[in-house]
Amino acid sequence: MFKNLLPICLILLSALTLNLKAQENEGDSVVGLWLTGNKDAKVEIYKNGDKYDGKIVWLKTPLNEEGQPKLDKENPEEELQTRPILGLQLLKDFEYDEDFEWEDGEIYDPKSGKTYSCNMELLEDKKTLEVRGYIGISLLGRTQTWERVTE
Repeated sequence: MFKNLLPICLILLSALTLNLKAQENEGDSVVGLWLTGNKDAKVEIYKNGDKYDGKIVWLKTPLNEEGQPKLDKENPEEELQTRPILGLQLLKDFEYDEDFEWEDGEIYDPKSGKTYSCNMELLEDKKTLEVRGYIGISLLGRTQTWERVTE
């Protein structure tokens, strides 16, 4: 009797493993280079352990009026106001849920110095990412559409 159960258990375990691998690979579909909605920055999204983060890797205007690199001068933490915007971690701790949605992350806005809760959704074309920053619940927020950079 137990001999008959062993193949069934192995098949179920194999199916579960394949499903987890497929979900993991789907989660990685957000990895890459993205042009922000206002087209003034490019953000590289990368996997960090089992979560997803993103950093600014290009700025349309990387220098301030004095010709110096733009700094995170709006940050409420004084010691962080001297760090450059270029290279700044913008996205943090996103978890892949399913159906091409990443949740429970945070997005930092260097223009205001504020950090917001954030969710991201990769649209069907896989070239468009909807990034929604919010306070409290996602209904109270703003969505920006980012475009995948293929260069």
